[in-house]
Amino acid sequence: MDQSTVSHTSELLSDMPTTLTNCDREPIHIPGAVQPYGFLLCLDEQTQRVVQASANTQSLLGIPAEELLGAGLERLLPPAQLAELDALWPTLTDTPKLLGVQLHHTPEQPFYKLIVHRYDGLLWAEFEPVDSNSPGVVDLATLNTALGQMLGAATVLDFCQHAVEQVRSITGFDRVAMYRFAADESGEVVAEAIRPDLDPWLGLHYPATDIPQQARAMYLKNWLRFIPDASYRPAPLVPVRNPTTGRSPDMTHAVLRSVSPIHLEYLHNLGSAATMTISVIREGKLWGMITCHHLTPHLVSYELRELCLFIGKTFSVLLPTKEQQDQQAYQLHIQKTRARLFEQMNSSADFIKGLYQQTATLLDVFACGGAAICFEDEIVTLGTTPTPDQIQGVVAWLRQHAPEDVFHTDSYAQLNPGGVAIRSTASGILAITLAQAANDYILWFRPEQLQTVTWAGRTQKVETKADGQIFLSPRQSFEAWKQTVENTAAAWLPLEIEAAQELRLHIADIRLKIFNELQARATSLSRLNAELERSNDELDSFAYVASHDLKEPLRGIHNYSIFLLEDYADRLDAEGVSKLQTLVRLSQRMEALIESLLQISRVGRLDLVPIPTDMNELVSGVLELLAPRLEQTHTTVTVAGPLPTILADPIRLGEVFNNLITNAMRYSNDPEKYVTIGVAAANASSVADFPSPEQFDVFYVRDQGIGIDPKHHENIFKIFKRLHSQDKYGGGTGAGLAIAKKMIEKHGGKLWVESVLGQGATFYFSLPKAL
Repeated sequence: MDQSTVSHTSELLSDMPTTLTNCDREPIHIPGAVQPYGFLLCLDEQTQRVVQASANTQSLLGIPAEELLGAGLERLLPPAQLAELDALWPTLTDTPKLLGVQLHHTPEQPFYKLIVHRYDGLLWAEFEPVDSNSPGVVDLATLNTALGQMLGAATVLDFCQHAVEQVRSITGFDRVAMYRFAADESGEVVAEAIRPDLDPWLGLHYPATDIPQQARAMYLKNWLRFIPDASYRPAPLVPVRNPTTGRSPDMTHAVLRSVSPIHLEYLHNLGSAATMTISVIREGKLWGMITCHHLTPHLVSYELRELCLFIGKTFSVLLPTKEQQDQQAYQLHIQKTRARLFEQMNSSADFIKGLYQQTATLLDVFACGGAAICFEDEIVTLGTTPTPDQIQGVVAWLRQHAPEDVFHTDSYAQLNPGGVAIRSTASGILAITLAQAANDYILWFRPEQLQTVTWAGRTQKVETKADGQIFLSPRQSFEAWKQTVENTAAAWLPLEIEAAQELRLHIADIRLKIFNELQARATSLSRLNAELERSNDELDSFAYVASHDLKEPLRGIHNYSIFLLEDYADRLDAEGVSKLQTLVRLSQRMEALIESLLQISRVGRLDLVPIPTDMNELVSGVLELLAPRLEQTHTTVTVAGPLPTILADPIRLGEVFNNLITNAMRYSNDPEKYVTIGVAAANASSVADFPSPEQFDVFYVRDQGIGIDPKHHENIFKIFKRLHSQDKYGGGTGAGLAIAKKMIEKHGGKLWVESVLGQGATFYFSLPKAL
């Protein structure tokens, strides 16, 4: 707080005891007393006469404070030093100046360090005794080495470590720690240099209430605070109030300023007998502090303290650069990992696998505990994550409450009470959506920042009683205890959110590219299908025309061959007659082949005439037509159970049954042949893609004949493909099954066979229940 903000309320508090209700408003800048290791004289700006003196001049100099009031410094100093001061007074500001002086007019004529500054309408003369045991000033070579180490630090934490090591080396304190503030003003020890036999504080956290706001304001003005003996008894000013202003002087810049009794008790509870604190200020805000502690009283010379202050200010100036280096290193890591992921996705057949199956994964992009990929109803997890069911719950919540493309929170439980169940793994969530209309997400998880943080003491100040009155004691002991930090993770940085957005856009580009490729492929396939359909139509037309037109000349050849045999057989020798007979047989074979070709071409060109068809009547009609052959071949056909009525073309289905029953009669070596016709159940066939019973009726024709080797199951449906010689099993052209298959496919079904050589065959065909 600056001079203009000092209120009358604060001034009144200087005369009031500190209580539980006003300790946060303690006027620490106007204590009205000094630390007694030195003494203070306040001089009038105009007359350079003493208007206030610390009461300890009696013990240090043998001169009562009252005796010094109204006197000038000639009461203590020789003329030469007075002349030096007379030249210095007009130039003074609130920045202190140092002189070495000897008090010639006192009994022992001791040497003192005189620190002078101007503030609050007074000239301040502070006298610190010269300690012959105090270490000397560090030489320039040592200072150069210290600054070189700080400049060369690769990270902020290394930078902090070098700073505390240098301060301890200069001052000889038992412990020097770097205390860094968080956004909530709590603190953490991030570096320390200590005597080997002391317990470490590294990693300990402290509540924000350890440093009240008025103290923080003071630390921004006064960079260094020094207490060589925390057990001191303050030496009050005589008089306490400035006779000119009628109030206590503002001691903000006084080196000997007495500190809060609350702070002294805090030091006692720490076991610290001497302390020094140097502010670390970044861009006008308190970033942290270098705190020094000693187990016994410890006087550090003013020059060495100034050197430590130089290190603290140098640290503060360099800190933004070091933090920027840390940020740039992390940003470079993110960029490299993201680029690697892009490369992996672009080179993978399945781009999603490029996110988790190769050297770089989603887990490597950010500092996080775990990650999950939710894509096409599958969940892939990396690291420490909630369970798949819990992740699905997060996705459902995101779909309803966070429609944005990129979502982030450092406290999911505050947004969704159900998030408490996953706070150990997912207090913080960063999510990107991969599709607006689906549950496709990529998520990164951060656990509670510190589920059980070790704090250096209690966060609530302890009340104790003396003479029946309550007073504050901020720490009764420095015993570490645990406090749960609930439901909050480390916040997501802007560069992390930006990187997630870029990753989302790249995935969107890949998906768009895949979509365009599939669309182009679909267009190409559609064009090829159209061309193939047109080609098939043309081929069917050609086959129809060719087979129809070839039949007439072939029939002429056949007839003329018969005529030749009838009219000229007696004139030909046996060889001639045999050749004519072969010509007749070949012409008959050719006519049968052409007829088969004509039939299959008709199947491709015909239009079905579907009507409700009672399959019982249809099969009965086919069996009636085949009755002579069935009787001749000793074949018994059994219909297993009633057959359904379906919507189909009865003429074409009749041809299918005719073909399958005829083949069952033909391809059997048994004297008695048995054929079964029925409706197949879903588990009757071994095919993996058995048609759905809700959508298809499946019929079968089963025989006990010679069977078919499984390796020929596909070939038998090819036109003119036979598995036996022409003269076996009644000949045939090999077109019947090809025609039957095409008939079934024309109905929207399929025809297949299940058979083992020597064990009969079962032909199945499916027909849709709705054409």
